Amino acid sequence: MPTALITGASRGIGRRAAEVFSSRGWDLLLTARNRDQLQSLAAELRQQDGHSVEVESIDFTESQTIAPGLESLTSRGQIPSVLVNNAGAAYTGELLEMPLDTWLWILQLNLTSVMQVCSAVVPTMRAAGGLVINVSSHAARNAFPQWGAYCVTKAALERFTRCLAEEERPNGIRACTLTLGSVDSSLWDEKTVQSDFDRHAMLSTDQVANALVHLAEQPTNQVIEDFTLMPATGAF
Repeated sequence: MPTALITGASRGIGRRAAEVFSSRGWDLLLTARNRDQLQSLAAELRQQDGHSVEVESIDFTESQTIAPGLESLTSRGQIPSVLVNNAGAAYTGELLEMPLDTWLWILQLNLTSVMQVCSAVVPTMRAAGGLVINVSSHAARNAFPQWGAYCVTKAALERFTRCLAEEERPNGIRACTLTLGSVDSSLWDEKTVQSDFDRHAMLSTDQVANALVHLAEQPTNQVIEDFTLMPATGAF
């Protein structure tokens, strides 16, 4: 069985991705901050699909917990062939008025933690090869007022992914981005986001999860370097 490691798997895109990967026959390594939600999801998937599901509670805003948590997760016998870096957050507010600790928080969660996850997991994948999928946003390529910090982190994530792909190519590791327009997910419910967008016009988490599986199931001798998925109408 192939194995996927998915971060931010307790809700939203990550949870739906875990469900779709499981239904397609994948074993899973799941991380998120909320242990209870992870364990509930794992029990549901094991009963429903009969595949191996291992979980580890990790707070990706706490840099010192990431490597030990991932070591614990990957030491249980499963080496991922696909790593999905999905954990992240958004913040709305003027760039020059946001508190420094908020700036550092979103950089850690959306960018630095991805580097830490890759540093901890990718070396274990090299022997058999594998794929890193970093979930990005079209905010990486566009400037949106009040979304400056989010735009900066996603732009940096996109460039990180390209550099990672080049460095890891000799090691048999591919890397790509899934670039998304607005998705009707739990991101909009966070207290750090103030928005009144029409969520009915956004992409669904089903659509995003299916796109992730599509990328994951590409032949190993090719890579879709970026897959951009946008709502057709009514939402940015």
